[in-house]
Amino acid sequence: MADPVTGTDVPPLHRNRDFLLLWSGAAVSFLGNRVSAYAYPLLVLWHTGSPLAMSAVSCAALLPLLVVQLPAGALVDRWDRRRVMLACEAGRFLALGSVVTVLALGAFAPAHLVLVAFAESTLAVCYRLAERGAVRNVVHPTQLPPAISRNEARGRAAALLGQPGGVLLQTVAHWAPFAFTAGAHLLSLLTLMLIRRPFQERRPAGRRALRQDIAQGLRWLNGHRFLRAALGFLAAANLLLQAVPLALLLLVKEEGAAKAAVALIVGAGGLGGVFGALTGGWWERHLSRRTIFVLGLACWAVLTCAMVWARDPVLLGALFAGTGFVGAVFNVVGAVVQTRATPDALQGRVVGVSYLLGSGANALGALLGGLTLAAWGPAVTLLLVGALLTALATAAALAPALHTRHDLREGPVTP
Repeated sequence: MADPVTGTDVPPLHRNRDFLLLWSGAAVSFLGNRVSAYAYPLLVLWHTGSPLAMSAVSCAALLPLLVVQLPAGALVDRWDRRRVMLACEAGRFLALGSVVTVLALGAFAPAHLVLVAFAESTLAVCYRLAERGAVRNVVHPTQLPPAISRNEARGRAAALLGQPGGVLLQTVAHWAPFAFTAGAHLLSLLTLMLIRRPFQERRPAGRRALRQDIAQGLRWLNGHRFLRAALGFLAAANLLLQAVPLALLLLVKEEGAAKAAVALIVGAGGLGGVFGALTGGWWERHLSRRTIFVLGLACWAVLTCAMVWARDPVLLGALFAGTGFVGAVFNVVGAVVQTRATPDALQGRVVGVSYLLGSGANALGALLGGLTLAAWGPAVTLLLVGALLTALATAAALAPALHTRHDLREGPVTP
């Protein structure tokens, strides 16, 4: 097995064999995951016609994002990352393969699909936590920003292609999306087996109770002033932004635009996210973290308010693309800061807590956004979201925790 990348052995990313294998394997895995995520509710709706059954499967697929993140982070930090990722891909291949088999035999059981959706999503959480920690061990520290930027673009592209892919494959055969996803996980498994470098540093001996490991990750993150404050602001912003796509749908409907307008707006948001991810490394190198953070929140506020007066689908799509761009830049910069600062042995726990805090309240945001839209309509809702985002940007500009002089570019800190 090869040694970790050192200062005297720094191939460019496009010639870093292990990074390319890790990146490409995760790319097909994430794409398969997005395809199946959109295929689950369509399959249930086709076979049962029941909104309740459809929501049960969707809930099963989303539930691990809320309940599995913390224990999964602790377990990933205990285990070998490569083995975790191999086990996750093998498990997802078998789970999706069981759906293909059942459908090919002409059978269908909603309970089976609920179990598969929960299992696949749980394994996806573990895979993602292990993959984030593995990246820093297959690239040189100076290449971490562009590597994470490419990873974020990969995830955005998978989300952009996954929705139409899941729908189109469903029209070919009901089992086709799940066969595609199973094949993607098998291909990802094969790429993992070809990687030579270790995915982690040497771990200290000894093991504590799981709750103690989780508590250690929470304490570390709580002790990092910038990350703690940034996650708090982003959690609030993400909660508010859940109402934006719902409001855009209502605006388009009020204007009597065709359904193609919705596809245009959603697609533009995805493209904006891809472009933001690809340029995230540039922003990280040329602006301070505080500047990126405050400026991004302010841009979200301006873009959201501007949607109130933009009725043309092309203009709405451009504004929505801007929100996706900012979100992707945030993800890249935040991931670089977190990955550099966090000790290797704590990566899983800290990333799990970050994911949970950053997006755990999204479901609540969608619910509150729906209630606000029902009460006041899309224009007032967008103005309210814009005003609250403006308040967040102002608070962030004044927050002492974001005015840190400590620059994490020198490398990770020790616990």
